[in-house]
Amino acid sequence: MEQKMHTPEGVRDIYNRECETKIAIQKKLSTVLHLYGYQDIQTPTFEYDDVFRKEIGSTSTKELYRFFDREGNILTLRPDITPSVARAAATLFETEDFPIRLCYAGNTFTNHTSYQGRLKENTQLGAELIGLDSIEADAEMLAMVVDGLKRTGLKEFQVNIGHVDFIQSLLEATGLEDDEMDEIRTLINNRNYFGVEEILDNRSVKESVKEAFHILPELMGGPEILESAARIAPSAEARLAVTRLQQIYKLLRLYKAEDHVTFDLSMSGSYGYYTGIIFRAYTYGTGDAVVRGGRYDHLLEKFGKSTPSIGFAIIIDELMSALNRQKISVQTAKRNLLVYTEATEKWAVSLARSFRVKGKNIEMLKREPEEEREVYEAYGKRSSIAGILYLRDDFKIEMVNLRTGEEKTVDARKHR
Repeated sequence: MEQKMHTPEGVRDIYNRECETKIAIQKKLSTVLHLYGYQDIQTPTFEYDDVFRKEIGSTSTKELYRFFDREGNILTLRPDITPSVARAAATLFETEDFPIRLCYAGNTFTNHTSYQGRLKENTQLGAELIGLDSIEADAEMLAMVVDGLKRTGLKEFQVNIGHVDFIQSLLEATGLEDDEMDEIRTLINNRNYFGVEEILDNRSVKESVKEAFHILPELMGGPEILESAARIAPSAEARLAVTRLQQIYKLLRLYKAEDHVTFDLSMSGSYGYYTGIIFRAYTYGTGDAVVRGGRYDHLLEKFGKSTPSIGFAIIIDELMSALNRQKISVQTAKRNLLVYTEATEKWAVSLARSFRVKGKNIEMLKREPEEEREVYEAYGKRSSIAGILYLRDDFKIEMVNLRTGEEKTVDARKHR
C-alpha cells in the first residue's frame, strides 16, 4: 500500500466551503479597490534575488526561499508583494507623471520557524498608490482599508496609525549607537518599556528624552493623544509627523472612517522601507494584524524611478480566521445538485443548460437505480451544496433545500 502524501510544514490545502469563502472575501475586497479606481496587476511568484535584497528592507535573508535557475541566477519566492509591484511600476510606468493606482492578490512565502500553526504561505490582497506624497493619498489608503474590512462583514476592528519619523526622532535623540537603538525598538515592539527604561538609565541620555520614552506607552488612543505627542516631540521632523497625522484624521472624518481609527506613536514599521505613516489593522480572533501598510517614498528609487508611494496588504488567511472565530458568515455563490436517471438524462441536460444560461451553478450526477436519495443528501451536505433537484421518471422534481431542510415536489409537466 502506497504511503499517503502530506503537505510540508507551514502550508496546507484549502477546499470546499473554506475555499469558496476565501474566494468570496477576495472578490468583496477587490470590488472596493476597483471602486476607488485601482487597476489589477499580476507580478511573478518568484523574482531575481536582488528585488528582495537586504537593502530593500523587506524580509530577513534567512527567511527567504531561494533557489538557482539553470543559468545559475539566484531566484527568490516573493515574501512580500510590494517590492515586486515597485519593481514593475518603475519599469512599466517609468515616464508616467500622473498617480498610478495598482491592486493585486497573490501568495507570499516566508521561511520562518513555524509555531502555533503559523503559515509559511499566505495570501495577500493589497493596493499601492504610486506618485503622490500627500495627506489625501494617506487618507485614501486608510479609508480603503476601513471600507474593505467592513465589506467583508467585519464590524469590530481598529486601524492603528503611527509615523516612522516620530519614533525615529525619539530614538535618535538618545544619542545611542544603531545596535542599541535597534534593541530599544525591539523592546518597544514587544511592549517591554521596563527594558527600555533600564537601557536609558544606564546611558547618558537627557532627562527630557527619558521622560518622552516614559510617556510613550500613553500615546495610544484617539486623536486627543496627538496633542500630547506634539508636546514631547524632540525634533521638527517629529512635530511635522504629528501635524500630518492630525491632518489625515480630519480627512478620515470626511470619509466617515474615524470610528475605526486609533493612533499609536510607539509603532515602528515591520519593513525597513517604510518612511512616513505606518498602520496596522487588528480585530478579535487572530493574534496578528489583518492589515499592514505604510508609506515608502524611497523604495522605487532602488529600481530606477524616484517617486513617493504608499500601500497596504490585507493578510487574507488572518482575516478568514478572525471572521470564522467571530462567527461572521460570508455569503458564497450557491451551488445546486441535479440528480437524474437514465430515463431523464435528456431532460436533465436541457434543464442544467437553462440554469447555467441564467448564471446559476449546477452540478449533475446520474443516479444508479439501487441508490437512495439519502446518499446524495449526505454528499451535498459535505460538499457545501445548497439544494438538490431529483428528476423522477414521472416528470416530477423533488426539491430539497439542504440549508433549511425544506422540501417540495413540483410537477414539471404543468410548467412546460
